Amino acid sequence: MSTARNRIAVYPGTFDPITNGHVDLVDRAAPLFDRLIVGVAESPAKGPALELGLRVDLARQALAHHANVEVRGFDSLLAHFVSDVGGGVLLRGLRAVSDFEYEFQLASMNRHLIPEVETLFLTPAEQYGFISSSLVREISRLGGDVSGFVPAAVAEALQAEWRRAG
Repeated sequence: MSTARNRIAVYPGTFDPITNGHVDLVDRAAPLFDRLIVGVAESPAKGPALELGLRVDLARQALAHHANVEVRGFDSLLAHFVSDVGGGVLLRGLRAVSDFEYEFQLASMNRHLIPEVETLFLTPAEQYGFISSSLVREISRLGGDVSGFVPAAVAEALQAEWRRAG
């Protein structure tokens, strides 16, 4: 694997929505790489609550404090996206042991599809380990306060989405 490729990491996900746990992972990973590309997957099969453009915009706002972080939406196979951007490392977050089996399966498949790319697992800080996008969406949809779990712009966007959809 080339040295230059190793310095570009890709952190993929649906980010529906981006949470403080995601931001924490980027905060700790960004200094490790020359470039960190946050790939926001369209993921129509998951039925995201927020449209891709909004998820990309919210991630850009949340991560704007990093000069070496770029946020891009994508609607292709992850292996193709990583190859297209020249990534050498796939960054994945593990919140709990229960995440490991699924993430291990993904890493094995990605190793088969893009053998030149390594997967790096990071765990979030303890105060973010219980936060998931699906829980945030549900709490917000039911009128709960999610301001402690997501950046302010995300909490506002979720409230606006439920008002619009309601």
